[in-house]
Amino acid sequence: MRGETGGEGGSTPPFTFHVSPGTPEGQTFTGASALSRWASFVKLPHTLFALPFAMLGVLAASMVAPVTWRVVLWVAVAFSAARFAAMGFNRIVDRGFDAANPRTAARELPRGAIGVGQAKVAVVLASILFVVASWQLNPLCLVLSPVALAWVLGYSYAKRFTSWPHLWLGMSLAIAPVGGWLAVTGAWSEPWWLLLVITLAVMTWVAGFDVFYALPDEGFDRDQGLRSAVVRLGQRKAILFGKLLHGVTIPALALFGWGAGFGLWYFIGVGAAAAILAYEHQLVQPGDLSKLDAAFFTMNGVMSVTVFGFAVVDRLV
Repeated sequence: MRGETGGEGGSTPPFTFHVSPGTPEGQTFTGASALSRWASFVKLPHTLFALPFAMLGVLAASMVAPVTWRVVLWVAVAFSAARFAAMGFNRIVDRGFDAANPRTAARELPRGAIGVGQAKVAVVLASILFVVASWQLNPLCLVLSPVALAWVLGYSYAKRFTSWPHLWLGMSLAIAPVGGWLAVTGAWSEPWWLLLVITLAVMTWVAGFDVFYALPDEGFDRDQGLRSAVVRLGQRKAILFGKLLHGVTIPALALFGWGAGFGLWYFIGVGAAAAILAYEHQLVQPGDLSKLDAAFFTMNGVMSVTVFGFAVVDRLV
């Protein structure tokens, strides 16, 4: 596949990049077992991205309300079920595009490793499990569960009508820490802006790395009439946009920690997260996407775990 830079209008690109049609996607599992196929279908390792932030919401809420292991378990179930449903729905909706894109043609639906009917049943079951888990937490979570589910499923259509689907995805994952807090307290935060700040932090973090993830598909998306910041801005400006988003992430994480009452160890974790994001940005340069997988998965997984890990230490010492 050939990607081209430049804004809308298809000007001559200053550089090109290539993705071999036979090159498998990262974070997929080898083997023909059902477990491997389904884990690859929903990119199971990507759960590491936002689950720590869901638990960060639980941890912050523990400062104002008691937390039981039962709540922690149901939060994990709710998050995992919602993510499975969202990812599965996205694969179903985009299966035609995936089949036409050399980078994604080997995904489970295009190559027939999982049937479309099977995928639809799995998405329905995961959605039901999410609502059940929300019901097990408290009435507020139950009432909000259809809204959250509609939002995360709706992301699959965003790139058909907006150049900023990355922000939609970011908001989808930003539901996680808010849900974690509501699961414990059953009420909005005090101060009122606390959950808004962590929402902003996670939304900009996810949207920033999703811009990077869209880079290899620039040419394909433009040809298919799909939209993204990369198609709208071109590769160089889109990378800058991703960096600016991450420039909001770190101050927002710090403000959240201050408002929630975390101490020194938490802020050390935020500092480490800033260093990780800075390193990530060094891995992806205009015209050179050879290290994109390391930037997208490894560094972002490490970043979220780092913030949560230091927050746990802060609560224990």
